[in-house]
Amino acid sequence: MPIYEYQCRACGHHLEKLQRMSAQPLTLCPACKAESLERVVSAAGFRLAGGGWYETDFKSSSKRNLAGDAGAGSAPPSKGGADG
Repeated sequence: MPIYEYQCRACGHHLEKLQRMSAQPLTLCPACKAESLERVVSAAGFRLAGGGWYETDFKSSSKRNLAGDAGAGSAPPSKGGADG
């Protein structure tokens, strides 16, 4: 479930609410009780984890690639060409 941000147009109160995507937007401000809440567009927060992400993410000690060095030092596969 996403976390939506709301801000009251009447008093400026700001809040975050965990809601289903299908839920109706909130309208009642908990601070001033006015029907003037509106959703605020904000950046989504997420975490990239697992193999194939940036080498600086979740870095430990001097390792450069936490996914492993499975392909390091090996030549790329050759394509079947006519080099004679």
